[in-house]
Amino acid sequence: MSAIRTIPSSLALGCVSALAFAGGAQAQQAEPQRLGSATVTSTAIDDEDAVKVEEAESPKYTQPLLDIPQTITVLSNTTIRQQNLLTLREALTTIPGITFGAGEGGGGYGDSINLRGQSANNDLQIDGVRDSAQYNRSDTFNLEQIEVVNGANSVFAGSGSIGGTINLITKRPRADDLTIVSGGIGTADYYRGTIDSNVRVAENIAVRLNAMVHHNEFADRDFESSERWGVAPSVTFGIDGPTSVTLLYQHQEDENTPVYGVPYYPALGGLLPGADYGGYYGYKDIDRQDQKIDLATAIVEHQFSDTLSVRNLFRLSHIDADILVNPPQGAFCLASGTLTSGARCDAGQVPGTFYPSGPRGTTRFTETELLYNQLDLMAQFDTGGVQHNLTFGAAYTTEDYRLDSGNSLRNPGGALPNPVLPPISIADPDAVYGGPVNFIRNSRQRGTTSNIAVYLFDAVVLSEQFEINGGVRWEHNDATFRADAVSTAGAITPGVVQETEDDLFSYRIGAVFKPVPNASLYAAYGNSRTPTSSSVRGGCGTATVENVLAGTEPCGVNPQEAVNYEIGGKVDLFDAGLQLTAALFRNERTNYPLASNDPSIGNLQVNDGRNRVDGVALGAAGRITPEWTIFANYTYLDSEVLQSTSNYCLANPGSSYISPNPTNPPTRVTCPLTDTQADNPLTNTPEHSGSLFTTYTLPFGLQVGYGFTYQGSFLLTNTATPFVKAEDWMTHRFYVAYTMDNGLAAQLNVQNVFEERYFTGIRNNGWATPGEGRSAVLTVSYSY
Repeated sequence: MSAIRTIPSSLALGCVSALAFAGGAQAQQAEPQRLGSATVTSTAIDDEDAVKVEEAESPKYTQPLLDIPQTITVLSNTTIRQQNLLTLREALTTIPGITFGAGEGGGGYGDSINLRGQSANNDLQIDGVRDSAQYNRSDTFNLEQIEVVNGANSVFAGSGSIGGTINLITKRPRADDLTIVSGGIGTADYYRGTIDSNVRVAENIAVRLNAMVHHNEFADRDFESSERWGVAPSVTFGIDGPTSVTLLYQHQEDENTPVYGVPYYPALGGLLPGADYGGYYGYKDIDRQDQKIDLATAIVEHQFSDTLSVRNLFRLSHIDADILVNPPQGAFCLASGTLTSGARCDAGQVPGTFYPSGPRGTTRFTETELLYNQLDLMAQFDTGGVQHNLTFGAAYTTEDYRLDSGNSLRNPGGALPNPVLPPISIADPDAVYGGPVNFIRNSRQRGTTSNIAVYLFDAVVLSEQFEINGGVRWEHNDATFRADAVSTAGAITPGVVQETEDDLFSYRIGAVFKPVPNASLYAAYGNSRTPTSSSVRGGCGTATVENVLAGTEPCGVNPQEAVNYEIGGKVDLFDAGLQLTAALFRNERTNYPLASNDPSIGNLQVNDGRNRVDGVALGAAGRITPEWTIFANYTYLDSEVLQSTSNYCLANPGSSYISPNPTNPPTRVTCPLTDTQADNPLTNTPEHSGSLFTTYTLPFGLQVGYGFTYQGSFLLTNTATPFVKAEDWMTHRFYVAYTMDNGLAAQLNVQNVFEERYFTGIRNNGWATPGEGRSAVLTVSYSY
């Protein structure tokens, strides 16, 4: 490791030491107290503007965040509200170490998230329940907080979670009455209305209603827009009592324009020469990205005593997505008369025009249903002078997935109305389709996954200074998947049924040393396991003729594994108002699938791939003074591909054979002479990223704030030199708010103050999503 790379490591170790010293200097401050399922401090009670969060929502985390040996970054409701972070993407952009793809499924379809160098598309949760459906989490109106758990995390979140987990915590009824009605207007045709009303209607019953209506276009973009509404009623029976039943429901509907972005070719400098940064390269008259979300949850809790309680969470969810996309793929004949490859434009192609092809007209109707039940028993007890904070639980999940896909740019009989779509101006795209629109299905997919898990977590308090915090999880994952072909006439040719069963064991163990009550130093180790069929959507991959002839099939590949090492420290300062964190970590993916190029097993994928991410994470959240708050995070990632070629190819470099798969001409499968990716950084993994948001309340009540987000450059491809990188970027935001005594409040947010032009997601097939330009929003609210 070079001297430069050791600087962040030294910084982290120095910060850990400093945290211990700082904790000792303030050891006399008020220590957080755990009361039932809530953690409070003398300064956090009734603090409506709390930036610091005391504990994670899940009962699997048996201790406050201060004493959990793992990096967990929490965006509180206050942080989300003050920064006007309305979508999950906007919120996660403020968390360093996270990058985004430019949409899946042909453009603009579903959240595409990369966490610490690994895909996290299947590692999203709502209230600790897996939410792997492929859709856009487009609004935060019903979220209390967002928890980003970093590092291999299967023991808490279930299978997968290679780089970590993102947990969205929904709002629930509270004991106190409070209603907040707000309305906002802004640039780019922004308008928004919300209500959050909590009413204690009886001594032991509280109800809460959250609702939202929203519309906006995108600053510096010509056409894309987002329109949605949602409602989330909930009720708790037995509030503040030993037994409670909470019923929650959320419904949301979106009608959005797919956000493809613009033509982007790094070899040509990024944005395609002559292209319009704000242009829309789809078809304005037919493109759509619509979705409907329904979540129903029931939580039953009973407290037998101060040291023994039980909780059951039941969830039903149903998500429909309907998209029609026309992403900017095709031949771009530049004004110079050359294609993006450097070759001359074909005869008849007009310079400065785009000739669309590829997935134009791709249409998908997706339906995902989930049933989940989780039962937890929480107990506190002593054994021989050792205190235990234990959670024992079991969970059952079943998920069904249905996808019908095809093309809508067709005549009623299924024929193309025009084999060649008309060209579009590169500099001034203003395309409408104007032709016949008929959905012709050409494929369907059906998937079912069921999972049974049992787990045990315990925080063992050996003394006032030493704790052991750990957990184990066993789960059985059963998946079935089939992809069928559909003819133009509607005849269905059934595909091969893929079935997998995997038994997975995951764990995490951490040792915590508390030199003083308000600080902790820790070391931890854990793993993640990913089944062969990692998602209900994809099965194990397509079985080829070559697989059949060799007697192998994709579902025979073993589960993947990753491990996480972490040392760090946390300290609460200023009467527990501010928490500082520092960690040094390694995430190592020890066996991921790649092509074997081995004829004896039919070129089946094998788990010979390995990569590693070393890093540093620093954080600060809370109040420095009663008037001054801060939420800041920095992450350094040093990523490396350890092996991207199969063991067979490493032993037989350059070997080749003719594949028996029916292709014309026949395909030759060849092992590379060397491992071309080994020692290269991972893609979509910036070395440096960070964010800051700080507010200060002036003596006369005006609150002002400033924030920035920085993302360093990262590789878009790592298979050949010279490497192609995305440029780094930095945006700034301002915030001003004032609350009057009568409950009226006004808030002004200005995003991307200096009009930075940047890209938040870049695909490797020719387009990228521009970041939003400068925008301003004024929100007025009334609370009572």
